[in-house]
Amino acid sequence: MPVMLSKTYDALVAAGTPEAAASEAAEEIADFERKLSSMQNDIELMQSDIKLMKWMLGVVLACVVIPLIGSLLE
Repeated sequence: MPVMLSKTYDALVAAGTPEAAASEAAEEIADFERKLSSMQNDIELMQSDIKLMKWMLGVVLACVVIPLIGSLLE
């Protein structure tokens, strides 16, 4: 049986929605929330990867710019 939001199901049934439709709607909302949570985790992973790439770019630029400035000052 798929995961369902019981409070949403109860509210839909109390509002007069047929039980089958209320069950499907509650399951769909639960599935959407699961997908949204997964997407949030993916975004957090991408943010940490971007932070790492920024540090790596900074190190590479420092390794290139510092010797360049040194050679220009000679």
